[in-house]
Amino acid sequence: MTQTHHLDDARGPSAGPSDRINPRELLSRETRFEGFVFDVVRERFRLAPGEDPLDRDFMRHPGAVAIAALNERDEILLINQYRQPVGMNLWEIPAGMLDVEGEAPLDAARRELLEETDLVAETWHTLAEFHNSPGVSTEANRVFLARGVSAAPEAERVERSGEEAEIVARWFPLEEAVAAVLGARIHSPSAIIAVLAARASVERGHTELTDPRAPWPAHPHLREGSGR
Repeated sequence: MTQTHHLDDARGPSAGPSDRINPRELLSRETRFEGFVFDVVRERFRLAPGEDPLDRDFMRHPGAVAIAALNERDEILLINQYRQPVGMNLWEIPAGMLDVEGEAPLDAARRELLEETDLVAETWHTLAEFHNSPGVSTEANRVFLARGVSAAPEAERVERSGEEAEIVARWFPLEEAVAAVLGARIHSPSAIIAVLAARASVERGHTELTDPRAPWPAHPHLREGSGR
């Protein structure tokens, strides 16, 4: 029988719910489509020995990082960016894919904050993790809490292009951002999670945060022995 592992095992006991790693018997894997951002694969697997195989198609995605930047007034930094698939300008948080070979998630987060907002931060923690759509994609996201934010030196800034050239960054009081979430006025999942998690962290005095370089076993491609 496959051994299961709770994600809290490496971080100490938890009284609340905890997702678990519980891979099933993989019979085959086939790449059906190769794209610029993601591939589409088909996996055949069994839920339990002796059961009929199941086929599932899903997106194989490198994963992403996102940044909840808070200033000394507990305002959160949101960026406004156009998204072609939904035809909307969305209020989001700085974010980007893990598409640089060998780059650690924290280093990717530092890079994305700089590239999208011309900002740097002194203090980093892991704030939250989530899967965008685990029924159809391997995309895993880690949200970092960044504090001690300041403007990057002019020489370190990069020229933005494409949709990123239109980015507008703005600081919002955290309570205004929470109200926007509850009023269904913002729709980016990373922004929604970041806003609510940041507010909870502020209320707890930032005492329950995780090391920014902690292992990331929920990421299918970073999990030891995943083969993905």
